[in-house]
Amino acid sequence: MGVEPENTLRSFLRAEQEGMDAIELDLHLSKDGALVVMHDTSVDRTTDGSGAIADRTLAELRELDAGQGERVPVFEEVLDAVRSPIQAEIKDVAAARALAEVMRERDLVERVEVSSFHDEAVAEIAALVPGVRTVLIASRWGADVVERGKAAGAARLALSIRRLSLEVVEKAHGAGLGVIGWVVNTPEQLRLARAFQLEAVTTDLPEVRNLARSTA
Repeated sequence: MGVEPENTLRSFLRAEQEGMDAIELDLHLSKDGALVVMHDTSVDRTTDGSGAIADRTLAELRELDAGQGERVPVFEEVLDAVRSPIQAEIKDVAAARALAEVMRERDLVERVEVSSFHDEAVAEIAALVPGVRTVLIASRWGADVVERGKAAGAARLALSIRRLSLEVVEKAHGAGLGVIGWVVNTPEQLRLARAFQLEAVTTDLPEVRNLARSTA
């Protein structure tokens, strides 16, 4: 979130307080197999540590400052701290199986939508968790992005608003796929999302959600 340390409990609680419709978070596996909430493959950018997430145990990751004294959270902590719907993005393909286990144990099919840039991760989670809603993400894509989404079993595509065209949106809708625009952080991008009749957008800024409400 653009106003709090990203991927921390503090940011998710702020998003919920601001009335966001859902919370998006990113998942990696720690060295000892914990579902860690962090965007990058390394801890360098968002903590006071350095090195790859996969090279650190959960206990070691917990010692890091993720901003304003926040710890690196695990997925289950976020589930317990907030009540909002969640979109969980699989950053590390290996995390798909661990996420599937938590979703089955806690009956999260209705609450958690799963997304990934990795076609194989989308397909795997769909196979492991019957009924799960899935999203294939792309920042740069070819003419086959709709076919890729269908092949992976995705229900929606999440596509960069900077490259999105009406032609792609219409092709996705024609194939029965919803479209999410990301990242929508300006009024101009919000107007474009509305013109394309997108099902949803992601944003870093609460004021974009407020603008959407006030101009609906």
